[in-house]
Amino acid sequence: MVPAGGAGSRLWPRSRRAAPKHTLALSGSGRALVAEAYERMSSIADEVFILTERSQVDLIRGLVPGLREDRMIVEPSARGTTNALGLAALVLREREPDAVMITAAADHIIRGRPAFVRAARAALAVAEARESLVTIGLRPSRAATGFGYIEAGPRIRIGRHWAHPVRRFVEKPSAVLAQSMVEGGLHFWNLSMFCARLDVFCAELEGHARRHFSGLRRMLAARSRGDEEAADAIYRRLPTTAIDYTVMEQSRRLLMVEAGFEWMDVGSWSDFAGLAKSDRNGNATEGDPLLIDSEGSFVASSGRLIVALGVRDLIVVETDDAILILPKSRAQDVKRVSELLRARGLTEYL
Repeated sequence: MVPAGGAGSRLWPRSRRAAPKHTLALSGSGRALVAEAYERMSSIADEVFILTERSQVDLIRGLVPGLREDRMIVEPSARGTTNALGLAALVLREREPDAVMITAAADHIIRGRPAFVRAARAALAVAEARESLVTIGLRPSRAATGFGYIEAGPRIRIGRHWAHPVRRFVEKPSAVLAQSMVEGGLHFWNLSMFCARLDVFCAELEGHARRHFSGLRRMLAARSRGDEEAADAIYRRLPTTAIDYTVMEQSRRLLMVEAGFEWMDVGSWSDFAGLAKSDRNGNATEGDPLLIDSEGSFVASSGRLIVALGVRDLIVVETDDAILILPKSRAQDVKRVSELLRARGLTEYL
């Protein structure tokens, strides 16, 4: 299953409500990230579903060739990953109760298809053999502060595969803590990839997130009666909480398998700049800007000429109706722009 919701507000002004991050071509292939994710999952799953919110159905359908209508699971609106994945699990359990569900977000860049397939198949096998929740972790290549981390215990053999018990999650650590975790060798990046048998996932959801579980059951009952208005109202009242907090951190049967592929959650413009080829001065560009006596900067032009003179470690992103300028060190703060625009009523820019 491919969760494809949200907007990716840290990539404003490129990513907006009408063009969420997973609908953009960010990997260099020229294709939307959601289309790449769907194709990638098709190599490991018998059936691939896309989980999205109602407002994005038509947009995603146009970006994913061959996507059948009955392969979309639709939530009325974005209400966090606990509700989204819980809704998907309950819907899929009705179709095939004994199936194993694996999820991989639509807005991540993954390179190395064979390594991805190996990790995903290992997660599926472990989830089936141990009736456990399984996540996929990646050994960090740097002390990133914008990612979540998984602290893993000593690995254990399960059939033909190795897995680690999960000790805890650490969300977006400080630079000092991130560096110590990388050096310690016990922590992995949390890729937000989860795998479990549907009955196991639903049991854990009911045990650790009872309010979400019962609300989702009532919402689906209303939907089955044809009362979409009541179903929407129930869903809107559910708490908005990430699955990491409600279930994964609480579960006593969570395991992790290691990944060996290249992965990037393009969560900020500095992340995106790191994907681009740099010149000898460390500058990266998109479009045709002109950089003079500048170092370590990223400038993206969508048409107008942008000239950067004597700047260092700067990000400049231009679209038809907005220009973003900030130091690279503040890339994680771009989300505040959307919050301020909304507060000032400038919703045409969101």
